[in-house]
Amino acid sequence: MELKDKVIVILGATRFDWKFESTSYHTAKFLAQNNEVYYVDFPYTLKDYFKKNQQSDIALRIPHFKKGARGILDTGSPRLKILILPLLLSINFLPEGRIYRWLLLWNERRISARINRIMAERGIDEFIFINSFNFHYPGVSRMLSRAILKIYHCVDPIITEYDERHGFLSENLLINNSDLVICTSKALYQDKIKKKKQTFFIPNAADLTVSSRALDPDLLPHSSVSDIPKPVIGYLGAIERRIDFDLLIQVATMNPDKSFVLVGPTAREFVPLKFEELDNVYFRDSVRYDEMPAVVKGFDIAMVPFKKDEVSATIFPLKLFEYLGTGKPVVSTDFNMDLLEFTFDSVSYCHNADEFSAAISFYLTNDSEEAKAYRLSIAADNTWSRRMAELSSLVAGFYREKTGQD
Repeated sequence: MELKDKVIVILGATRFDWKFESTSYHTAKFLAQNNEVYYVDFPYTLKDYFKKNQQSDIALRIPHFKKGARGILDTGSPRLKILILPLLLSINFLPEGRIYRWLLLWNERRISARINRIMAERGIDEFIFINSFNFHYPGVSRMLSRAILKIYHCVDPIITEYDERHGFLSENLLINNSDLVICTSKALYQDKIKKKKQTFFIPNAADLTVSSRALDPDLLPHSSVSDIPKPVIGYLGAIERRIDFDLLIQVATMNPDKSFVLVGPTAREFVPLKFEELDNVYFRDSVRYDEMPAVVKGFDIAMVPFKKDEVSATIFPLKLFEYLGTGKPVVSTDFNMDLLEFTFDSVSYCHNADEFSAAISFYLTNDSEEAKAYRLSIAADNTWSRRMAELSSLVAGFYREKTGQD
């Protein structure tokens, strides 16, 4: 059973034009293949406005901040629309309590008012609402009178100081306000099912139409990594608290003849000075998502060097399947062994620096076209198309149960 010809409103966890691909926007794009989807852009606050009002990303939105504005932007897909929200109050700095929750209610009313007005203007009597990890606004779903089915899509743990300030209480409220919860990792699923019986596990995946570009023999390695001495062991993604820098210091020290490059936004407060000072370690700035294949093509081996802790146990990383979709060997820490169910032996999961170093040496001397083909086949079994088909079928079943309609 497939979700088809329905109206879906998704309150996103990221802005639609963010340079990195996100689960939220991926979900919107895939569901828009068979449904009319409104992706509600992650809202700007007054603080954002005065901080960034000269930048092009907010300039695009300024006309839609005004009272009475439609807020609708077209996309390359005729069935996918972007809904820009009015400016909201900047309140996250406030302590948890009555004042914060009262001001949050004001923000939530502004969000829901725009959604409700657009639905009314377009003659949409009912729609499916998905809160895609935007737990900052847990009460919006209660204010959407035309939302026939309310879903919380939980894609990550709450770990940053900003999110933790109000996030745990807000997420619990959001779960209570939802008809079902969908989680992208088993650890998240095991946590949320204690709070909502109607909780399901549908993991992340990869967009092979992007990753597979790395297989093009005419594609040149990205300029940011093309000058780094070979062999290159690379990581592409956020460089922050989840990276096991202690392990990387050991591995890089054990392999002075190899280059270790980390490409992405860097939270410097988490990076040890000892690691930065190593001669064979390189940092490169963020790249756009469509540049990902060229960056990974410049790697000889791709790595996922995450810490093994309670937070990492909840992570089901997109990059793992994106790496596999480029055909590159992948070496990872054993941060979440639930992944074995999906990757089998296509990835080397390592317990310590010695195993990590040995896996690198093995792939540099023993990799083969047969192993590459196997990695590509694993990636092909973990595509967004497959995952979204599972999500679509699940939601369709709940929609039918709720409405009696197909």
